[in-house]
Amino acid sequence: MTSWSSASADGIFTEFFGPNQNRRVSGLSGDIHGNVDGISGIFERSVNVNAAGKDPPIKHTLPCSLEELYQGATKRVKITRQVTDRTGLTRKIEEILTIETKPGWKKGTKITFEEKGNKRPNFTPADVVFTVDEKPHSEFTRDGNDLIVTRRISITEAFTGYTVHLTTLDGRSLTFPINDVIHPNYQRVVHNEGMPILGDRTKRGILKIKFDVRFPTSVNAEQKAGIRRIFGA
Repeated sequence: MTSWSSASADGIFTEFFGPNQNRRVSGLSGDIHGNVDGISGIFERSVNVNAAGKDPPIKHTLPCSLEELYQGATKRVKITRQVTDRTGLTRKIEEILTIETKPGWKKGTKITFEEKGNKRPNFTPADVVFTVDEKPHSEFTRDGNDLIVTRRISITEAFTGYTVHLTTLDGRSLTFPINDVIHPNYQRVVHNEGMPILGDRTKRGILKIKFDVRFPTSVNAEQKAGIRRIFGA
């Protein structure tokens, strides 16, 4: 096996490029022959400087009404970013982000805007993440893809019949006559009147109509006798 010394390598270099060229790059030649790790170290330091880290996500809550999650909506949110240049100068930038809510989105749905966070040298800006939160509704309660509405009725209405009138989340009027005896655990189930199912707008969950029956706090002897006559007790 042929062994090349540092001197032999310099001689060959001089033969091809001349003595002046040899002296001009002799420092580099010394690094090549005697300090390979030095070049590797310089490269590693360069990579470390140029490889940008990334700040953790900036998290926000996005309050949405049930109507917005039922029909979809356009929401615009103003954010303020801090941008720092390489001289250390920091300035604030305001930006409007547009979020298109989709029918069927649920509480906990996340919307990510990549690299919309604060900006500083040698770092990739953080992502801005919005998490959907559902606002309480005066009429409906949501349970997954289902909607629940509760009507408070008297015991007389529970025995003699009751008609439910509802305005849906998209503004339609619904009427449900109920002629059954409404006991405390009674509920009317209406299919395909719940929340839209994400990814298939032709399908919806169910609507559950529940009842809170108000019983009298007291009855007199005559009323008790009348109840016994009615029920044959």
